[in-house]
Amino acid sequence: MPTDRPARIVVVDDHGLFRSGLITLIDSMPFYQVVGEAESGEQALQVISESDPDLVLIDVNMPGMGGIELVRALRETGDSLDLVMLTISRQEEDLLGAIRAGADGYILKNAEPDELKEMLDAVQADQSVISPELTGAVFKAVRSGRLEDPADILTAREKDVLRCLADGLTTDQTAEKLVISRNTVKTHVRHILEKLEVSNRAEAVSVAIKRGVLA
Repeated sequence: MPTDRPARIVVVDDHGLFRSGLITLIDSMPFYQVVGEAESGEQALQVISESDPDLVLIDVNMPGMGGIELVRALRETGDSLDLVMLTISRQEEDLLGAIRAGADGYILKNAEPDELKEMLDAVQADQSVISPELTGAVFKAVRSGRLEDPADILTAREKDVLRCLADGLTTDQTAEKLVISRNTVKTHVRHILEKLEVSNRAEAVSVAIKRGVLA
C-alpha cells in the first residue's frame, strides 16, 4: 500500500450511530482517512464527487437508493473507485447482486477491527474480498451459473413471456398475445422458473423486478 498519503474513504450507511463508530475506527487505522460520509445512495453520489475518495464503504439496505444501486450507478460512470459493501446482510441475493453490480468486496459488519483492516488493505492492493462465512455461497453460485446476470440468462422470448406474467396475463392470453401455443408458453414458464430458481410465477415476477430483468 502506498505510504505517501492515507487512503481516502467515504462511509455510506443510514445508521448514524454505526456510521460514527466506523468513522472513528477507520481514522484510528494507519494509512486510512475518512473524507466524507452519507446516509443514502443519493447523498453519497454528491459526497463522492466532492471528496475524491479512493474507497467507498457501502451498506446494502438503505432507504431510497440502496447500496447495490449505488455501486451500479458509480460503475456506469466508468469510475475506478474501490467499492466495498459493509453490511449485516447474509442474503445470497444481496451478495450476488453486489458482485454483479461491480463491488470489489463484501464484508459483514461482525468483522473484528483487525480483520476489517486486513480486508481493506487487500482491496487497496487490487484484491477482491469476501467475508469468510460467505465464500461457500460464491463458489456454489459460480458452479451453478447463478453469478451471471439474469437479464443475460433469459432468452428474448422468455423475457416476453415474463413481461406477460408481470402484466397478469393467463397462459391463454399470453399465447394469444405472443402468437404461440399454450404448451410453448408453459415450456417458457418452466424454463424461467428454473433459471430464476423460484417455484411459482409470482416469485418469478418479484425476483425479475428486483434484479432489473424487466427494466
